[in-house]
Amino acid sequence: MSLMKPTIGITLDNKENTAASGVYECGVGYSQCVARAGGVPVLLPHEVELVPRYIELCDGFILTGGVDPRMEQFGEATDTRARKMAERRQAFELALIEALQPLPEKAVLGVCLGMQLMTLHAGGKLNQFLPDTLKEPEIHQKCNRHTVRVIVPTSAAYGEGDRGIDAASSDTVVSSHRQAMATPGRLRLIATANDDVIEGVDDPSRPFYVGVQWHPERGGEGTLSQGLIDRLVQAACRSSTTRSAAGSRR
Repeated sequence: MSLMKPTIGITLDNKENTAASGVYECGVGYSQCVARAGGVPVLLPHEVELVPRYIELCDGFILTGGVDPRMEQFGEATDTRARKMAERRQAFELALIEALQPLPEKAVLGVCLGMQLMTLHAGGKLNQFLPDTLKEPEIHQKCNRHTVRVIVPTSAAYGEGDRGIDAASSDTVVSSHRQAMATPGRLRLIATANDDVIEGVDDPSRPFYVGVQWHPERGGEGTLSQGLIDRLVQAACRSSTTRSAAGSRR
């Protein structure tokens, strides 16, 4: 019997960052990378009440990039220079993250804003405006390619067994952000940029719960770009196989 292809739920953004636009949007790179990795991409509208159903249907999730979190629910004011994400999107994605907490078998990858929401949910602190604290913030902006330093080579982000990457190695990635995490909260720091900006976090107690500040869907075939989404789909495939086996026993 052939294995089921894993279904990967991909969160959507709002056109012009507002639900008032009446239009969802999503970069095609996410679904293309998932399909290339052998998964079935499914786009998820911002329906909080459907979160349990989305989780039932999907074996893994990508929390996509976007603009900036609204910080009041995390105990601080939103910087006046922030480009605030739509309230409905933030409520939906945080509800999804919360509902996934007791389900370690579900593979989760947070990208840019997605990583920030995962880490804020885990008690991390956000640097709301990198130009205030970095000499060269442009390294992280406008889809620039830069180096990432691996801190924890044993993370699920880098693959199984002999990961072909060590603590002294680095890879280049594509970034586009004006904010970044200042602390990882309850998550583990796994990668930084050369200027020490946090680039990657994970939960080592789960098979695949990874957040990255860069955009793997824009980075090409590298280990930390298409390779990262390949590993997400591989992790989700194990969940898909378990779900299929459970269904056949009914």
